[in-house]
Amino acid sequence: MRAAYPVFAIVLAYFSCSGLAQQSTPSQSSPPEASAGRRISLDVVVTDKSGKPVPGLQQQDFTLLDDKQPQPILSFHATDETTPATDPPLQAIFLVDAVNNGFQGVGLERQQLEKFLRQYGGQLHMPMSLVLLADTSTQMQPAPTLDAKALTDSLTSSQSGLRIIGRSEGFYGAVDRFEISLHALKKLISYEATQPGRKLLVWLSSGWPLLSGPNVQLTSKNQDYLFNTIVDLSASLREARMTLYSLDPLGMADAGSLRTFYYQTFLKGVSSANKTEDGNLGLQVLAAQSGGQVLTSSNDVARSIALCLADAKAYYTLSFDSARADHPNEYHSLQVKVVKPGLTARTRTGYYAQR
Repeated sequence: MRAAYPVFAIVLAYFSCSGLAQQSTPSQSSPPEASAGRRISLDVVVTDKSGKPVPGLQQQDFTLLDDKQPQPILSFHATDETTPATDPPLQAIFLVDAVNNGFQGVGLERQQLEKFLRQYGGQLHMPMSLVLLADTSTQMQPAPTLDAKALTDSLTSSQSGLRIIGRSEGFYGAVDRFEISLHALKKLISYEATQPGRKLLVWLSSGWPLLSGPNVQLTSKNQDYLFNTIVDLSASLREARMTLYSLDPLGMADAGSLRTFYYQTFLKGVSSANKTEDGNLGLQVLAAQSGGQVLTSSNDVARSIALCLADAKAYYTLSFDSARADHPNEYHSLQVKVVKPGLTARTRTGYYAQR
């Protein structure tokens, strides 16, 4: 029987940011500790042409590329539904976003998440928890649980709060939403970094403002702040073993809007501060770069949630030693390939190497 999680509730108060803005079975032992300070671990999901996670692969099926150069895979773990349970298991976190969604979006988020949870009846297939993001605070309640009814009751009984910041406030209102969202994400990552195991964070939102375009000019100080934030988030998400998923609750009603595809402009990793824009910190951008998914065009949000959590059914954990950088915060692109045809590997798209 799995050990029970301690019950807790935390409130992450918002303070304005400065600047604009399961189970695993080892198949190979870890190498000596000499290079442990440069060791990077990647959780990799491999899918077939239909998008279904593929179990049963071996280390020799993978190639890991750092800036397009093959790197030795130093450890390998395979996880699937047949693997014996260990403690702690992987967990899912649902964030209901009342800052970046209007009343219609928040209502859909809650309704569809409740629909998803109720299909389990009593027992969830993995520990899950709930986060409510409002203008003044981020409430996380309760602790990860396998009790579907308890989590559903928590969702239906909680009030996500009214949005004080309106879209009518234009650019400065957008800046506030951007900062509130990033601050909440940072605090959530900081907390989850203290908790063991892998985490899937499903952020139910159409995304915070990208704040980028021809009329947006950033000072060098702004760019330095944003670049440092990008570097910190890249490392902290990886070290917390957190994969981010962006799920738009408006589905097809939002499919034609610019924000559903404009984020793709910023998917490439940023190599220096002078190339940084606010859009590099978009929710969808961070999700894709973390190895998660961006789902924007389905009206069946409950099914989209299930698609996100399908990543827990089969995945692989690989490790390698990062390169020694020529300068601080040197960006390196990452790619994992699978030798078997018709399969696609999804993982973090890069990291920032240090000297």
